[in-house]
Amino acid sequence: MSTDSDTQSESDAREQLIDLAAEFYDQFADGEVPTMSIPTRTKSNIEYDEDMDVWVYGDRKSTRSAKTVSGAQKLLKATYVIEFLAQQLEEDRSSTLRELYYLSESFDHEEAQFNSQDESNQLIEDLEIVSDVRREEFHMRPEESGATVMGPLLIREQTRRGEREIHCQEDVGEGGYQIPNNPDTIEFLDNDADFALCVETGGMRDRLVENGFDEEHNCIVVHLKGQPARATRRLTKRLHDELGLPVTVFTDGDPWSYRIYGSVAYGSIKSAHLSEYLATPDAQFIGIQPADIVEYDLPTDPLSDSDVNALESELEDPRFQTDYWEEQIELQLDIEKKAEQQSLAARGLDFVTDTYLPERLDAMGVI
Repeated sequence: MSTDSDTQSESDAREQLIDLAAEFYDQFADGEVPTMSIPTRTKSNIEYDEDMDVWVYGDRKSTRSAKTVSGAQKLLKATYVIEFLAQQLEEDRSSTLRELYYLSESFDHEEAQFNSQDESNQLIEDLEIVSDVRREEFHMRPEESGATVMGPLLIREQTRRGEREIHCQEDVGEGGYQIPNNPDTIEFLDNDADFALCVETGGMRDRLVENGFDEEHNCIVVHLKGQPARATRRLTKRLHDELGLPVTVFTDGDPWSYRIYGSVAYGSIKSAHLSEYLATPDAQFIGIQPADIVEYDLPTDPLSDSDVNALESELEDPRFQTDYWEEQIELQLDIEKKAEQQSLAARGLDFVTDTYLPERLDAMGVI
């Protein structure tokens, strides 16, 4: 059931798309070669926005121009997708990113068809940037991420079958409440939470729930399910901004997991145009820290060459240029080890909920 604000948002999104296509036609009419400029999406074009406390794209631009065959094909594909999205919004329907890739097979010009899903995904991101409209407002959604929430939170969710109220502990099973593609359809009604704990792995999420960590500490456990989907990051930001909850991030102790934290806190290169909407700059990293590997003598694996390269890259990454991260990363390079969240089980199945997390949260001033 759409609300008036939803309808207006959809109308605005459709208008923005049509205006974008009209720019191409205006360029033709003025005798100009059609072009589309977007920010260069590389680490070197990421800069810190002190007002928003997140990383955003800088001034470097890439131009798609019909002067070249490759550029002309990209603009052709963009116009076909714009037409599809405008029709989808007019009919109040939705589709997945995967469906869009296959739908292009029906485009009547072979040159407009996509060669891979990465190509169609990137085009949707391009259209988000140049139109200043999020893909959720295009009614485009990814495949289900399966990320969930468990904790003392009462919500009202808008669905096509109407509204429903759900308590994210009392009305769900052990799996928790599954985060919808567009978390802005959720209204927060009530909560007894003191903080949110974002957890990388399903195994650790299950351990926390089985041990009753969410109940004992009035905690909302958010399962990131690896690199978190946009919907997960958006909901996490809303928990912080609208409910005033501290956000903490608990991952494995390796460079790839530190980037998971970075995407929650500061945004990612791929979605830097949405950092203000998705990132939670106040999010704090709990661990596993390299210091924890040493202090608790955790079971470890040796760093691979790719791990070492990633850690060295992070020392140059603007998201990790703080005294804390430089100290931790340099320590990890020194000990040449990494550890998983589940390595805490070497000290017993209750160690993580009875000792590790309470001590870390207390030291961080969260509890």
